[in-house]
Amino acid sequence: MVLYGTLINVALIIIGSIIGRFLSNIPDRIKETVTYAIGLAVMAIGLQMSFASTQIIIVIISIVIGAAIGEWMDLDGRLNRLGAWMESLGGKDKDDEGRQGIARGFVTATLIFVIGSMSIIGAIDSGLRNDHDILIAKGIIDGFTALILSSTLGIGVILAALPVFVYQGAITLLATQISLFVPDDMLQFFIREMTATGGLMILAIGLNLIGLTKIRVANLIPGILVVAVVTGILYAFGFMPVPGE
Repeated sequence: MVLYGTLINVALIIIGSIIGRFLSNIPDRIKETVTYAIGLAVMAIGLQMSFASTQIIIVIISIVIGAAIGEWMDLDGRLNRLGAWMESLGGKDKDDEGRQGIARGFVTATLIFVIGSMSIIGAIDSGLRNDHDILIAKGIIDGFTALILSSTLGIGVILAALPVFVYQGAITLLATQISLFVPDDMLQFFIREMTATGGLMILAIGLNLIGLTKIRVANLIPGILVVAVVTGILYAFGFMPVPGE
């Protein structure tokens, strides 16, 4: 079953979110410290991913142009409004600042679970080789993260399972046909630069979680599409950097 890895990932997010709600009575000091710990871990993952690039200029161009496009489209605002609409269907859940917490949990969890190399690489692996190991490993990480996030940010975290299913499922289904159109070396080129660009977004999420910044990370997402365009153009003109050079 080509979507097996994605379904396992989604199931673990749901299970982790539900368990996390039963741990909502954890003292605020523990929640705060755990949130900071998650933020630091997310930052470490982002930094590690950012070093995957063989051409940092591609990452810079992609993140800058992607940010401009994202701000123009107001993706962060749209995502927050979507979360607020979902909240209106499911009742109230106030956070410590008196804001509606479901939207915050939905947006934060969606960005953490969707952005990153494991989502794309795992989905492609599922589609191309019917190998679901990467997505299952990602599901374990996401499930644990969902447990912690749900205990601190609320039940809105569980709603992130839907965009994960749509996003990874779509890539998996596309990947079943991608080998017919995209050469493997071009695909690997894209994955490296996409990983580094996504790493910067992951780093921004970590900075937001520990309260140092308020970066509208959702507005950076178009950078991934810019990576695809830039790497495609460079490949078409015969520019193919080799890892390690």
